[in-house]
Amino acid sequence: MSRRARAIGFALAAATAAVGAAAIADGYGRGVAAGYGELRPVVVAAAALPRGARIGPEEAAEALQVRRVPRRFVPAGALRDPAEALGLAAAAPIPAGSYVLAAHLRSPGEAGAGRPRLGGGRRPVELTVSGAQALDAAGARPGAATVDVVVTAEPTGGGTGRTYVAAAAVPLLGFAPAGPEAAEGTARVVLGLTRAQALRLIAAESFARKLTVLPRG
Repeated sequence: MSRRARAIGFALAAATAAVGAAAIADGYGRGVAAGYGELRPVVVAAAALPRGARIGPEEAAEALQVRRVPRRFVPAGALRDPAEALGLAAAAPIPAGSYVLAAHLRSPGEAGAGRPRLGGGRRPVELTVSGAQALDAAGARPGAATVDVVVTAEPTGGGTGRTYVAAAAVPLLGFAPAGPEAAEGTARVVLGLTRAQALRLIAAESFARKLTVLPRG
């Protein structure tokens, strides 16, 4: 076989491999979209932003970047374009690699930015719950909404599990999808709880069948 013939053969093989790889990638993309929803742009922190850091054009270019993730994993309030953060400041430390949410940002001169004033001995507590999709559908905004937390206990003696309100009208401070390893339909929420409520719900998170959050009208 001549050198020219071998070169043509190698070129054809490379082209075939490229077409095959593109087909596999396209099929994978369709599979992801079918399983978790279409890909959506979200802003993530490429570098850590300390509390109070102001975001100008230079900071937006260096510390913020856009990624495309399945719709199921896009947190409520996630920014879609770094330009949405221009002129704002970090209300709390934003770790590198985390989603940048509207709730993470405040006007630079806004009083009390970065730490919700809970009062009544309440503290932020993070829990895994069901029903967070209803929060999004109801337009519940972290920092401005309250929820009831309902516990469904495991059944005993062959009966049905008892369902009861374990914490009523508690402040919603944040929520986001729990991630691909969590049970379907669950999410992570941050609630403003008293010590007694926190201990009760943390125990329920471990031993109850599920915790459900209900937005208050």
